Amino acid sequence: MTSNYSPEKAVYKSKINYQRTTFLTSAPDIRALPADTGIEVAFAGRSNAGKSSALNTLTRQNSLARTSKTPGRTQLINTFSLDEQRRLIDLPGYGFAKVPLAVKEKWQKSLAEYLTKRASLKGLVVLMDIRHPLKDLDQDLIQWAIDSKLSVLILLTKADKLASGARKKTVLEVREATLAFMGDITVHAFSSLNKLGLPELEQVLDLWYGAENVAAAE
Repeated sequence: MTSNYSPEKAVYKSKINYQRTTFLTSAPDIRALPADTGIEVAFAGRSNAGKSSALNTLTRQNSLARTSKTPGRTQLINTFSLDEQRRLIDLPGYGFAKVPLAVKEKWQKSLAEYLTKRASLKGLVVLMDIRHPLKDLDQDLIQWAIDSKLSVLILLTKADKLASGARKKTVLEVREATLAFMGDITVHAFSSLNKLGLPELEQVLDLWYGAENVAAAE
């Protein structure tokens, strides 16, 4: 199911205060993650897709997720806590050519294990540069998530790099392409620079986290 909601006209007030997000731990693999309870949402994307910037924008914290000038350098699974029962998971970036093959293979194995075995995982946010969407590894990741019965939100990042017309055209093209996956997939443009798509991101996360049971933050 692909959303037709326009990111250009979004007005939404989040029911969860994402600004309260705190760093919890870094894990080399799934076995070192916190107890598999509550609800987790994972962020994944190619190196330099703007994943760390998106997390920092969501949480209104400039340095919660570290941005690196060396793509693919961080190969740890970073865990952040929203509250006792809700977590954000920052998965290692993928697809950077200079990362050794052994590191790539370890990442793929860890990711597959995480997506298939993590009971608390509710949804996956896949970030892609809007100018280069749906690369092979992106599509593999989406397919793994759909096969694992996960909901997927595709954020087309760096949307400020395109004019409005080109941005809307790309969003529509990606939405059409994702119909082939036959899964619960939503697609929105996103910009950490001008906050485009932030309300849509918050709305999807609120839904996945069961925020209808959470009082709106003061």
